[in-house]
Amino acid sequence: MRVMVLVKADESSEAGVMPSPALIAAMMAFNEELAKAGVMVTGDGLRPSSAGVRVRFSGDSRTVVEGPFAATRELVAGFWIWEVKDMAEAIAWARRCPNPQLGESDLEIRPFYTSEDFAGVMDSKVAEQAARVDATIAERHGKPG
Repeated sequence: MRVMVLVKADESSEAGVMPSPALIAAMMAFNEELAKAGVMVTGDGLRPSSAGVRVRFSGDSRTVVEGPFAATRELVAGFWIWEVKDMAEAIAWARRCPNPQLGESDLEIRPFYTSEDFAGVMDSKVAEQAARVDATIAERHGKPG
């Protein structure tokens, strides 16, 4: 099972405050454990929302909205993609994670859809197209999970 673990932003991460050397060392030690266990597929920190944009869709219209964005606790400061046997294993790893922020913080764990989830809504032509997309990604970048 592949999951995305989202590190929720806080006021410090949104202000661009860099983590302390001690926190960086603790997170790298945790990442090394994840990698050695074969759990970590990838992960990274994200710059504050002031460096980002949102593309808003309304029918055929597209509007670009520049950051920063409100509701800091709903923003993402970083992420991992983990390959685990089930949600219980993902939760067990998350409990071992050093606190990724200066104060209280949250990790959100969300499972990915699998191709089987779309079996009832994807015809054979679209399934073949999805397979070509997967093959192209694997050829160019290597495919997670």
